[in-house]
Amino acid sequence: MPFSQDSNDEKFDLERRADKMLAMIFEYMTKMSLETNIHNILQVLADLGQKMVNADRCSVWLHEPTEKSIWTVAGHGLEKVTVDESSGIVGLSIQTEETIRVLDAYADPRFNDAIDRKTGYKTKSLLCIPFRNSEGTVIGAFQAINKKSDSEQFTPQDEEYLTFASTYAGKSLEAFILREELVETQKEMITTMGEIGESRSLETGYHVKRVAQYSYLLASLAGVPDKQAKMLKYASPMHDIGKVAIPDRILLKPGKLTDLEFEEMKTHTLIGYEVFRKSQRALLKTAALIAYEHHERWDGTGYPRGLAGEDIHLFGRITAIADVFDALGSDRVYKKAWPLEKIIDYMSEQSGHQFDPFLVKLFLEHIEKFIAIRDQFKEG
Repeated sequence: MPFSQDSNDEKFDLERRADKMLAMIFEYMTKMSLETNIHNILQVLADLGQKMVNADRCSVWLHEPTEKSIWTVAGHGLEKVTVDESSGIVGLSIQTEETIRVLDAYADPRFNDAIDRKTGYKTKSLLCIPFRNSEGTVIGAFQAINKKSDSEQFTPQDEEYLTFASTYAGKSLEAFILREELVETQKEMITTMGEIGESRSLETGYHVKRVAQYSYLLASLAGVPDKQAKMLKYASPMHDIGKVAIPDRILLKPGKLTDLEFEEMKTHTLIGYEVFRKSQRALLKTAALIAYEHHERWDGTGYPRGLAGEDIHLFGRITAIADVFDALGSDRVYKKAWPLEKIIDYMSEQSGHQFDPFLVKLFLEHIEKFIAIRDQFKEG
């Protein structure tokens, strides 16, 4: 067979384009791996689709079967849009599980021009490609709009490229959604367990809800990045989980504890720590830390380890303030709720002793915000 320079050049060109597409996908998959927000991930995927097929716009739609809808936030120039699952070309693509290429949108009766009318945009050509999860179920679709070329038409090669990207998109989105479901389950479990722990001491679930909100607010005021502040918020309901192992004769005693009883009460910090310390999950490891250190004191006279100052983790120092503020303002079996003025005086007096002075300063400077949270989550 004679040598053909043209065929060799064509093969080289195809290989070069394939390498370019792979490099592009890996670049965007790396960006996706750094995101923790589904809206941002959809935008990254939309950028990938737009770049791969040289479209004017690209959107990534997700299917919500239980709500019979599809939605996107990743349309360039669009806010979040939710429509019926059978709406338009993209809905049809998801429903039929087929790729749809449209040459002239307004000449196609299946096209829904509602978004164009709302935004003033003019859709000409369309390319919709569904993507699947690992079980083969269609969970969404890419929709590329208006090819930026002389013909203004998407080609079979564009279809091939976007199909390639959709394979990665389906797997990546599935992994993210499953991870988010796991995190949400952990959050729900932690809040529920925290409420169970409080119910043993005749507290309602409002205590752990308030402590979570106070902790998040104080962390934010202290400059903690939002991701870490939210981790504290979700883990803080477990601060007293160890009390489930404390006998009722101590936990529900209406009077002052004896020295021996108090020593047994203090073990709830160690018990709470042991419950979660072996977990590799960040949320549960944080819960272990908070349970362990929220009774340490700034001056080193706390328990269980007698830590002082910044040797106490910031999350422990924050939860200590949130927990004491709420406890003082609530009725307990051994005391009545304190008036706000007395609580503020106590927090001020304990600055530099029981509590981190910097955090107390922030707390008192923004006391009205903490009071608003208290009023929002009232008992009964």
